[in-house]
Amino acid sequence: MTGPEATIRIRRSDHRVDVSDLRDVRLRQFDTAVPWREFRWYRKQRHFSGSYWSATMEAPVGYESRLEYVNLLLADFDPRVVWILSQPFLVDGDDRGTARRHVPDYLIIHADDSACVVDVKPAEKLSRPKVRDSLAWSRRVIEGHGWEYRVQSEPDPVVLANVQFLGGYRRRFQFPDAEVAAATEVLRTPLTLGEAVRVVAPIEGDGRFARSLVLHLLWMRHLNTDLTRPLSTTSLLTSATREDQSG
Repeated sequence: MTGPEATIRIRRSDHRVDVSDLRDVRLRQFDTAVPWREFRWYRKQRHFSGSYWSATMEAPVGYESRLEYVNLLLADFDPRVVWILSQPFLVDGDDRGTARRHVPDYLIIHADDSACVVDVKPAEKLSRPKVRDSLAWSRRVIEGHGWEYRVQSEPDPVVLANVQFLGGYRRRFQFPDAEVAAATEVLRTPLTLGEAVRVVAPIEGDGRFARSLVLHLLWMRHLNTDLTRPLSTTSLLTSATREDQSG
């Protein structure tokens, strides 16, 4: 697939910048890439920057706004996602006579080796001509290269609240593999969250730890529930299929 001509710049950890035609870029070139800009924190800055510890990457991933953060969190929760890089490159080119330069917010790689470039913008800004035209050019360039391109805005507030809560149980190293496997085995039939905690309690020996383990299984997608409704002890949990866990 051939799209509009564009140049891509990828920054390396040793401060080198590789420059090439986008048509020649391959995903392996991002193995040693670092974010295009540094994430800075200072008094009275306009944007809320930060660093989120990603379970997918088992390392911090940066963001430059609260909206970027929540979309990063949802990407981390997506079982299809195996790799995330923030501000992955600078792309520039000619857009029908207009010179454009743009740094996307995220590059995401899925388990099937497909790539997705993500830009995060508040919904109320999407209709502004400057934003609309820049994103439209980015879409033509990225999709012309054969990668997926998404523009993400504010997520469903209930889903976000649930995923933020489950995110507190995302760290795999806190849950022994044997206990995860044992809990997954005994939770193969549908149960409410409260019932699942009671079933898992003998494995953990403590109800509080059992609750944490069940919530970790929800984060890991070993268990499913309807996250469009507030999570509670009466939420129905079902065992995930192999397809569920791979997205």
